[in-house]
Amino acid sequence: MVMTSPTPMPLVSIITPSFNQARYLEATIQSVLGQDYPRIEYIIVDGGSTDGSVDIIKKYEKTLESDSLLLDSQKQASGLQNRAISWWVSEKDKGQTDAINKGFVRAKGDILAWLNSDDTYEPKAVGAAVKYLLEHPQVGMVYADANFINEDGRVIGKFNSAQTDYRLLRQGYVHIPQQTMFFRASLWKEVGPLDPSFYFAMDYDLWTRIAQRAPLIYLPQTWANFRLHTSGKTIAADDRCWPEMIRVHYRDGGGFFSVIVAKYYIRKLVAPLWNWRRRMMLKS
Repeated sequence: MVMTSPTPMPLVSIITPSFNQARYLEATIQSVLGQDYPRIEYIIVDGGSTDGSVDIIKKYEKTLESDSLLLDSQKQASGLQNRAISWWVSEKDKGQTDAINKGFVRAKGDILAWLNSDDTYEPKAVGAAVKYLLEHPQVGMVYADANFINEDGRVIGKFNSAQTDYRLLRQGYVHIPQQTMFFRASLWKEVGPLDPSFYFAMDYDLWTRIAQRAPLIYLPQTWANFRLHTSGKTIAADDRCWPEMIRVHYRDGGGFFSVIVAKYYIRKLVAPLWNWRRRMMLKS
């Protein structure tokens, strides 16, 4: 009898772009390295931080099993005993989109994701995403629910996640928390890299390109925490998101008389109220 070796578990490459986020970065790193999924390639692309971020990154260069930075009990509780950052760099770049692209150039994984340096994964998120993609080979990307958390990591709300597809995305129906998405590297090779001219909607642009080729699937599970804070892009530069989405719309042949354009103008009217509501969430 000829024995066949089992199919190896796919490698998951996770990129964290970061710049001067020392206050939150360690929690992000620990949430990745603490996952129970065994095959993770973790890459951090720092934009030349001067706030102590590099010192934090260096703590996780080697396996913490032989490191005295954490007590044995802390290592066991965090699940970090045999994990380390696979590769990192700290150098001036052209911003978040450029940093993510730089990370994916080095990524060797079959499944890709990025997690910003102020967000965190929930335990077992990576394994759940891999399991679904393995069981559904026709699916190009999977995503789930996310909590809103404040500067101290306390849950203050829930992201309004929902199932979407290419048609709905083109209408501005964006209910995907970027922190929870995992997609196939084979699709990245077809549609990547991210457009470096986008500051905010580079993920939306990627989703539309993936959705043209394969289904996006939403799962009602909580996989990540989306941190809201006053210096975060979601609050500090929210007014740049929808204009970039409109750029995608017109670039891909959309017209003026369309759902997404109508939503854009409505959003401009309600933006002050929307941002006020987000700020009130931070104070609650």
